[in-house]
Amino acid sequence: MMAMIQALQSLGFTTLLPALGAMATDLGASGSNQRQWVIGIFLICSGLFSLVPGTISDRLGRRPVLLVCMVLFALINLLCAFVADFSVLLAARALLGCASSALTVLPLAIVRDRYQGEDMAKLQAFVAMLFMAVPTLAPSLGYVIFTALGWRAVFIVIGVLSMGVSAWYFFRMEETLPLSRRQSHGASELFGNIRLVLTNRRSIGYVIGMALIFGAHFGFINSSQQLIGEHFGAGGAYSVIFGLMAGSMMLASIANSAIVHRFGIRGIGHAAILCHFLVSIGQIYVASRPGETLLQFVLLTSANMCLLITVFINFTAISLQPFGKVAGAAASVQTFFRLVLGAGLGALIGQAYNGSPLPLAYSFFGVASVTIVLVLFSEGWRLFGGPIPVQAAN
Repeated sequence: MMAMIQALQSLGFTTLLPALGAMATDLGASGSNQRQWVIGIFLICSGLFSLVPGTISDRLGRRPVLLVCMVLFALINLLCAFVADFSVLLAARALLGCASSALTVLPLAIVRDRYQGEDMAKLQAFVAMLFMAVPTLAPSLGYVIFTALGWRAVFIVIGVLSMGVSAWYFFRMEETLPLSRRQSHGASELFGNIRLVLTNRRSIGYVIGMALIFGAHFGFINSSQQLIGEHFGAGGAYSVIFGLMAGSMMLASIANSAIVHRFGIRGIGHAAILCHFLVSIGQIYVASRPGETLLQFVLLTSANMCLLITVFINFTAISLQPFGKVAGAAASVQTFFRLVLGAGLGALIGQAYNGSPLPLAYSFFGVASVTIVLVLFSEGWRLFGGPIPVQAAN
């Protein structure tokens, strides 16, 4: 259930990828890169609003906050199907992004309510595996709906599916934050919890590092249709290729779940970011030489996507480990940085697309380098250290 709730947000943009060109043309967008803002503004607004639902849920509980946001997400998707202007669509996508923020934040808080450390990482790997099934299938689903019924029908399908998941959550999921663990103070205490998260050195480096890594990932998503479908000439096979690349991330999450108790979240997470750095160097080398093939691009980018999901799973568990009762605020801060900084950086990378895969390759290398420094900062300038203790007050 947590995987499907998180996947609704992914469904909100990956299903649209095959229809972006037609959507932009029908609604009068100017410039070929303008289509990317249908994705970018959704992710940026989701990040900007993400500080709100988790922090409020620490006081009111996870269930009411998540239910309201899920219903809004479904309704706004249905409204997007009837817009007649590109600017109006972007405005609706901005609102949709705000509503979708809880779909990412609160499942993390719900998992943290009940698990921590390697157990949390193992469950998060399972959630990520199911979560990745959506972007594996969503572009193909979007392509079928788009070719059969037009791009407006894609929004309707997302809205209907969202209503179904909302009903599932309403009838089957209980509240995970009991009254005894809720924050009972006012707004000053809520913002104090956010400050507590922001000033925790053992966590913040991982949070910002994940945001940068996701920025490169979002940059790939924003420009994937242009890169795979147009630059490498895959055409209609784009949806299948994108799905296979996303499917490789599922395999990585399965592997992570199998080995996390043996090697620990730090050992796996630190090894993954170092490998991401090395693979990025190889991607720059191949992209800078003439005649890069689609197969080379897919293999190298898929390798980086597998490392990305491994970093995400383990860094999530590490960054939430120091927090107990304020897990909602911690998840909000984490999501805020990941989406605002990540989506903003991803939009810049997407706009830098110049008909070549080289800007994307440089972005992978740059964010991997900075992330390693951030992790070193959080770990006292050493890697592969011991576990972070949970704060006794929480």
